[in-house]
Amino acid sequence: MENVKARLAPAKDKMSDFARRHEDKVQHGIEKAAKAVDDRTKHKYSDKIHAGTSKTKHAMDRLAHMEGPQAGGTTTATRPEGPPPAS
Repeated sequence: MENVKARLAPAKDKMSDFARRHEDKVQHGIEKAAKAVDDRTKHKYSDKIHAGTSKTKHAMDRLAHMEGPQAGGTTTATRPEGPPPAS
């Protein structure tokens, strides 16, 4: 398993870099795809599409804010999980 993780690390780093540089475009693409699917299904699955879109956006956000490999070949987020604190 560690061998697979080591081989996939460069791809994960490239995806993280791409997500960081094009974060707005990625988020817009996710929204556009969700709207197209929702329209094609005549809004029958709107709640499920919205939930999936939200999870996808959150995953892309986490990926965009990751640092490079740390000791042990793992990556860590540069900011805490969850919503930002209320001001």
